[in-house]
Amino acid sequence: MKLKLFLSIGVLLFAFSTKAQVVYKTSYKSEADKVIYVTEYKSEADMIVYETKYKSESKPYSGIWYWTTFKSEADWAVYFTKYKSEANLKVYFTKFKSEAGVK
Repeated sequence: MKLKLFLSIGVLLFAFSTKAQVVYKTSYKSEADKVIYVTEYKSEADMIVYETKYKSESKPYSGIWYWTTFKSEADWAVYFTKYKSEANLKVYFTKFKSEAGVK
């Protein structure tokens, strides 16, 4: 019983302590955490992304991204590729916050 309680508290603390989805664009594939291919169609994407101007709006794996100019501040360093086969994440950028998320 105590083990379940500690595990539950640990999961909740971890969930609330994770950082926002702050993203840094890098020019080098070797520096990137995610190699991204931008799709033309929502149906092809693994994640639908909404770009926000406010860091406080972004959340982990929500698809709401805040771009930073500092790599040290970012949760992800991303590199954009022209080739779908190189990517480990396919994204579609949307103009609507309500569409954002992981598929």
